[in-house]
Amino acid sequence: MTIRGRLISFYPALILLLVLADVLWFGYRPSVWQPLLLLVIVYLLPPLSLRLHQVIYPIRERPVDLSKREYSAWWGAHQIQVLYTAVPQLEAILRIVPGLYSAWLRLCGSRIGRGVYWTPNIEITDRSMLDIGDRVLFGHKCKLLGHAIKPKGKAMILYVRRIKIGNDVFIGGGSRIGVGAEIAAGVYLPVLTDVHINQRIETSPIEKSVV
Repeated sequence: MTIRGRLISFYPALILLLVLADVLWFGYRPSVWQPLLLLVIVYLLPPLSLRLHQVIYPIRERPVDLSKREYSAWWGAHQIQVLYTAVPQLEAILRIVPGLYSAWLRLCGSRIGRGVYWTPNIEITDRSMLDIGDRVLFGHKCKLLGHAIKPKGKAMILYVRRIKIGNDVFIGGGSRIGVGAEIAAGVYLPVLTDVHINQRIETSPIEKSVV
């Protein structure tokens, strides 16, 4: 791992230190500014850091060997997002307010349409790698997996590609959408559907009847 890679791995700890400093400041001299600053630290600083990182180190949608001694743009982006992976409740709170989570994902660098409904228990691994159309509905405990890592001999091959979902798509609960998956407009995915890496879904699968 490069020096830059090691340094960026301390980003989550930096956020926690800023949160702790803000809490101690509130304990010493309470005011309305500390809660506002806490929101900035938790919800604005990481997305803005992610956007800046993307400008300097854009993620290339091609296989990358993570075992090589070169800085990985994905690794840096991953470390910036670790806070939300470790504490998923932070994102769940944003999904309570209509439109707020979509706006936050746009701030992270994703393209999100209008009228998208996110149920609270959704898992997204790469918050800057989404292209979502209008009026898309995600069911309970869906997963959007924007990257995958596959060992190949001594190499660790990283695959990163945007997930693309068209307008008026319904994604059933428990479904998993893989790296580079594309779902055409108007598709209905039944519950527990797996869309594999780079798979394109043009029409709605036939759902098995339940007796």
